[in-house]
Amino acid sequence: MSAGILAGIGRAGKALLLPVLLLAIWEYSAYTGSMPRYLIAPSQIVKTTLTMIASGELLTDTLHSLRRAYGGFVIGASLGVALGLLAGVSRPVAGFFDPLISLTYPVPKIAVLPILMSWLGLGDASKIAVIALGVFFPVFINAFYGTRSVSRLHVWSALNMGASQGQVFRKVVLPSAAPQVLTGLRIGLALSFIVMFAAEMVSARTGLGYLVMRAEDSLRFDLMYAAILAIGVLGFASDRILLVLRRRLLASRSAGHVDYV
Repeated sequence: MSAGILAGIGRAGKALLLPVLLLAIWEYSAYTGSMPRYLIAPSQIVKTTLTMIASGELLTDTLHSLRRAYGGFVIGASLGVALGLLAGVSRPVAGFFDPLISLTYPVPKIAVLPILMSWLGLGDASKIAVIALGVFFPVFINAFYGTRSVSRLHVWSALNMGASQGQVFRKVVLPSAAPQVLTGLRIGLALSFIVMFAAEMVSARTGLGYLVMRAEDSLRFDLMYAAILAIGVLGFASDRILLVLRRRLLASRSAGHVDYV
């Protein structure tokens, strides 16, 4: 086994030491009864989670939540990237969106849900819309500033070499703005789960957010923690997948050569 692998295992062990220690203290305290009733032992949470997986209940609610979160993310991210890039290269478009973003960005997105429900009904459409709204803002802002941060020298050099406006946008602007755009997508993905959870707690009869509310009403703290654990795992897995795609995309961009004409 190489020294690099051993070093990696050592770093991973150190990173896991504190969480494992905290879980052990939590488990022992719950077992001895020195913890409040609502702090269920981790082993009981895992047991409940496995039971729900076996019964299919957790899978059903998870699929409902994923459909809403990913649906809102795709819509909000698509609009955010497209309009952010457009505003970044067009001053009139930027001037139009600047006051709108400044006015609406601070508003908690879940506060808009009742309005969307009156427009779109009580089904998934209103929930997906409010998730898309939450995703849109960080993606738009990062795409906008990523485009604005492109070196003017690179743009002028490409134009002087005979590149068209479209070629400059594809070969210079997009590769330069890509890291910040992808950062915005990562933030937006996290927000899609946060807003999804809040929306399901407020106005849903399915999904992990609703499952948490139902568990709280019936004092099923093990069920509540199992649903929260499921949301955390889904969010973490989605973030890791996006990070892998981000690294591969940026690696392919840096490996390629720029050909303006």
